[in-house]
Amino acid sequence: MINKVNKSIIIFCVFAFGFFISNLVRSITATLTPVLTYEFDLTAGNLGLLAGGYFIGFSIMQIPIGFLLDKYGPKKIIGFFLIIALIGTLSFAFAKSFPGLLISRIFIGVGVSACMMGPLTGYRVWFAEKYQQRANSWMLMVANIGFVSSTLPVQILLPYIGWRWIFILIALLILVSIILIFLFIPSWDNQEQKKTINEYGGLGLIWKNKFFISLVPLAFINYGGIQAIQTLWAGPWMLNISGYTPLQSATGLFWINITMLIAYFIWGYILPKITDHGISSIKLIKIGLPVSYLVFFLIIYFGKNAGSSLFALYILTSIVISLTQPAVALNFPKALAGKSLTSLNVFLFSGTFFMQWGIGLIIDLCISKNFDILTSYRISFSVFLILCVLSYLFFIYYNKNEN
Repeated sequence: MINKVNKSIIIFCVFAFGFFISNLVRSITATLTPVLTYEFDLTAGNLGLLAGGYFIGFSIMQIPIGFLLDKYGPKKIIGFFLIIALIGTLSFAFAKSFPGLLISRIFIGVGVSACMMGPLTGYRVWFAEKYQQRANSWMLMVANIGFVSSTLPVQILLPYIGWRWIFILIALLILVSIILIFLFIPSWDNQEQKKTINEYGGLGLIWKNKFFISLVPLAFINYGGIQAIQTLWAGPWMLNISGYTPLQSATGLFWINITMLIAYFIWGYILPKITDHGISSIKLIKIGLPVSYLVFFLIIYFGKNAGSSLFALYILTSIVISLTQPAVALNFPKALAGKSLTSLNVFLFSGTFFMQWGIGLIIDLCISKNFDILTSYRISFSVFLILCVLSYLFFIYYNKNEN
C-alpha cells in the first residue's frame, strides 16, 4: 500500500496524462466530422465505423490486457502498448483513404487499451479501498479533459495546421507519456502477484459471478451507448438536426465535456462520504439511471430544439453508471483486479463500437427508406433508448434483493 501522499499524486498524474491522450484521440472524430466527411466522402455508417474502429481495437485487447496487467503490472504494459498507439497515430496522420484511416484507428485503440484499466489495476493494489471510487471518478474527470481538448481547441487549430498535423502533435504527446511512465511508475511485485493469481485462478470466477453477469447488458448497451453519444453522435445531431455550424457544434461539445469534467471532480470527492452513509453503488445506479432515460427521451421529443444543453444534462444524469467499474474491482480479490476490470471493459467498449456504428446504420437505413433526417435520427435514438431500458431491467432483476 502506498502511504506517501506525494508519490501517490505523481503516480496519479502520470497515469492521468496517458489517459488524457487516449480520450483526446478517442473523441476527436466528433469534431473532425465535417472535414473527414468532406475529404473522404463518408456516409453516417462510415463515420460510425471509423469512430468505432478505436473501440474495436480497444475491446479485443481487454482480456489479454487483464492477464498481462495482473502478471507484469501497469508500468511495462501501458508503456509497451503506447508504442503501438504512437505508430497508429502517425499512420492516421498520413492515411490517404478510408480503409487506411480505419486500420490506423484500430491500432490506436489497441495501443491505448491499457490506459484506463492499467491505472485502476495499480490503484486497486496500491491505494486504500475507500479511495477506489474517488480514483475512478477523477480518472473519468481526466477523460473529460481529453474530451474537452478534442472539441473547441481542435476546431480552433484546424484552419491553421490541418487535421493531419494535429495527429502528429498527438503522437508527440504519446511519446512524452511513454517516457514519464518508465521514469515514475513503480514496478510490479511479480512473485507476490503470481502467488495470488495461482490461488484464485482465471476468468471463471469472474464470468460466473452473479453481479458481473448483471452488469454485462448495462455495460454493453447503456454505458457503451452513453460513450457513443458523448464522443460521436451528439456532434452530428447538433450539426444535422439542431442546425449548428461546425464551430457551434465544437463549442457545444466543449461545454458538454466541461460540465462532465466538473461533475466527475465533485462526484469523486463526495463518493467516499456517500459510501460512509451506507448508500451502495447498486442503489445509486438503480435510482439514477431512470433519470437519464427521461432526459434522453426529451432529446428525441424536442428534436430540432434539443441542443448542447440537453445533451450535457443527459451525460450528467448518466454519471452513476461510472460506479460499475470500481464496484466490479472491489467485488473480487486484488489479484484479479486486472482481469475483472478488463472483463467488464470488453463489453463496455465493444458496446461503444456497436452503438456508434449501429446508430449510424439505422440513420442510413431510415434515410434510404425516404424518411427525413430528423425522423431518421429520432428512430435510431429511440431504438437505443429502448435497449437501455431493457438492460436496466435485467440489472434490476439480478440485483432485486440488493440495496
